[in-house]
Amino acid sequence: MKLRVPSGALSRVARQAWLRAMVSGPIRQQRLVSVYFDTRKFKLRDEGISLRVRHAGGRTLQTVKAAGNGSAGTLGRAEWEQEIGGDTPDLAAAADTELGRLANGKLARQLRPVFETAVRRTTIPLHVGDSDLELAIDRGQIKVGDDSEPISEIEIELKRGDSREVGRIAGRIAGDVPASYFPLSKPARGYALREGHVARAVHAGPIVLDAAMSTGECFRIVAQSCLDQLAANEDAVRAGDGGGIHQMRVGLRRLRAAMSVFKDVARNSQLDAVKSELKWLTEQLGPARELDVFVEEGIVPLGEEEPGEPGVDELAHELERRRADAFAQAKVAVDSDRYRRLVLDTTLWLIDGEWSSDPDRLRAAARHRPVREFATEVLAVRARKVVKKSRKLRELEPRQLHKLRIAAKKLRYASEFFDSLYGGAKAKRRKKRVANALKTLQGALGKLNDINVHGRMRAELISDGEHKPKLAYALGLAAEREHQRVAACLAAAAKAARSLAEDRPFWR
Repeated sequence: MKLRVPSGALSRVARQAWLRAMVSGPIRQQRLVSVYFDTRKFKLRDEGISLRVRHAGGRTLQTVKAAGNGSAGTLGRAEWEQEIGGDTPDLAAAADTELGRLANGKLARQLRPVFETAVRRTTIPLHVGDSDLELAIDRGQIKVGDDSEPISEIEIELKRGDSREVGRIAGRIAGDVPASYFPLSKPARGYALREGHVARAVHAGPIVLDAAMSTGECFRIVAQSCLDQLAANEDAVRAGDGGGIHQMRVGLRRLRAAMSVFKDVARNSQLDAVKSELKWLTEQLGPARELDVFVEEGIVPLGEEEPGEPGVDELAHELERRRADAFAQAKVAVDSDRYRRLVLDTTLWLIDGEWSSDPDRLRAAARHRPVREFATEVLAVRARKVVKKSRKLRELEPRQLHKLRIAAKKLRYASEFFDSLYGGAKAKRRKKRVANALKTLQGALGKLNDINVHGRMRAELISDGEHKPKLAYALGLAAEREHQRVAACLAAAAKAARSLAEDRPFWR
């Protein structure tokens, strides 16, 4: 588990009395210089693999890492480390690693350095109960040519024993210093710096499940992946990136959907507090996203289609001002201690919350249920609900369309959560058809919802007595343009719903 800590607070961590009492061996200090390798088109990154050559204490070590099941973040990575004789990767030595399936002469010729990390690391071995852990305090930089990004973080790694101890130690550290859970690994940050996008939007990572897992294990993996997407976009939100705000909101929606899908597992006395904080963050990001969509999809095209129309430039200027204020509000939220605690506390809840050991028999049975059986039932029930609501789609009122959109969104997310449980050529074809239908249905209903939201925005702008008649005229043009799209959205949604009802689902 990785924690990001302000550089001025790092040295305080090792001085904490409770931590010193857990120290089980000599504390080591090292200077680590690591060079990460990939192809020009970043083939390894796209395969979820990182390859580095590290110089430490007179040794040269090659390390291969692969994302663990279910998370594109820092929790649960597979790792292989070997000593090698040179400064460039030895693919023969990596034959038994995740890299081995890609290793060949062509890859060897294509590999090149892509970025470097230089870190001063303090390593502290810990013993807690029956568990052995390692705490690493890192200070340094990620470098790409003359560009660099600071590293100021703590990594807690379980060597043996109870994985919950990782979260417990992280929680205690966060009580002493302003530490925050941060899922972006050094390689992820290095690639972003290489591409010139230090604060770029991060999309959802792949979720890989095993049919042998319990439903409780699956919930933890799915929810952590959603939370990782949320947290990975915080720097993009701070930078005022509209895509980052959108992807943080997607992570939020996916996480809340996971809590709904797994409600029989997740429901306990702590859940309401977690959901309340997630709702707060959703409200802080909502205005920025809504105004961003209105400007980019409504007002910018209007200006291009109707150049010189009265009030259009004034309207664009007013909405840009409001969007800037909303982006500032989102940044304040992400910079707040409330946000820091929200992300960390939710992570700790997923690792060791009451839900994971609730003795109630019904909840324990739900937690230990085979995940494939659970997934098949959930997908079938939610699909029937969406199909039923869609039968008279054209007759639905805006409130009913909104409910249908939410149901379709939850079904789409659930199908993505459980995708890896259903293999085979037939399932693959069916999954593609279901995914396309749900994407189209959700997208069309989402556009209808945006049109309703924009209607409320227009009413607020027109009711503001400070604005001129030209602005009202421009808002009328925007409204007319959007309402022309309603029929096409309804037709697309109806067609997608029919496809969903008629195609054989992949979970049968």
